[in-house]
Amino acid sequence: MARKIVPILFVALIFILSIFITEKAYFFLSIFIIGCMMLPFFIRFEKRLVSTREIVLLAMFSAIAAISRIPFAALPSIQPTSFFIIIVGIAFGVESGFIVGVASAFISNLVLGHGPWTPWQMLAWGMMGMTAGMVSRYLQRNWARIIFGFIWGFLFGWLMNLWVLTTQIDNLTLELVISIYVASFIPDLSHALSNVVLLLVFSSHFLSILTRISRKYHILDNSRYKN
Repeated sequence: MARKIVPILFVALIFILSIFITEKAYFFLSIFIIGCMMLPFFIRFEKRLVSTREIVLLAMFSAIAAISRIPFAALPSIQPTSFFIIIVGIAFGVESGFIVGVASAFISNLVLGHGPWTPWQMLAWGMMGMTAGMVSRYLQRNWARIIFGFIWGFLFGWLMNLWVLTTQIDNLTLELVISIYVASFIPDLSHALSNVVLLLVFSSHFLSILTRISRKYHILDNSRYKN
């Protein structure tokens, strides 16, 4: 019963805050909401029996995903990080995909620079890894992974547009919202196409490697995935 009441109280609290806080505080409220959205996943991950090997592997995957972003910083629409997060989500499951997505955004921004966009990147990449784990049984074929990566190229951009809107809350209009999403179409399309190319060329090989690692160290039963 208590577990059902807590989400209701949380929604009520956010609603009350949204009424009484000043407009300029909406930006900070959005960051608070994102943090609360991430917290249950970290708690669920902590309660699960996690071996030392799994922690080391996830740390290594997070570092690889973060490092793969840095050489392409001048081309922000080309995101090898997204490719790797999707693959980890498929191979290791929901929690691992989410943790690697969140951690890779935070780690890479230690080099590229933190800012108000960081929590949104953590949320977007975390959700990408989480959903890859949720629908992994449907991503057995390369064409399914390609469609998934293409869709998330746009979803990532749409989520990132939200933090831009929070900085313009004083001047928020429908025309402004439309203009921001129209302006992001080309970068989002580039992100989607880069996901398509990387998944088309490398996903089968990488999944084969990661699923062997998973089975060897008994991290996750990947019987649902057959390469």
